[in-house]
Amino acid sequence: QVQLVESGGGLVQAGGSLRLSCAASGHSVNSYALGWFRQVPGKERKFVSAINWTGSSIYYTDDVKGRFTISRDNVKHTVSMQMNGLEPADTAVYYCAASPYGPHFTKPNFYDYWGQGTQVTVSS
Repeated sequence: QVQLVESGGGLVQAGGSLRLSCAASGHSVNSYALGWFRQVPGKERKFVSAINWTGSSIYYTDDVKGRFTISRDNVKHTVSMQMNGLEPADTAVYYCAASPYGPHFTKPNFYDYWGQGTQVTVSS
């Protein structure tokens, strides 16, 4: 079992920045790929970014490349995502997730564990 708890969401103006963090705990948590997804009401949950356990393999959806940066700390068992240049289209609930497969799997069904989500709202 892996437990994930997100923090760092909030309200920010367009062009601003936020940093999301996710604290992971449980058995062999460092062996999992950790990722971020986001979801708006009435829409499917979509992949944002993921990182493998060593940090050597990272993936981003095209929408956030160059603006978001994912990182992980295997000593503190955390994964973070720095979000710069935020746009109103980034408004969503952001979920941290853990996958036993790898960061290149971008579909939600490849992720076994999920956090409760944190709201990010970007005003125009």
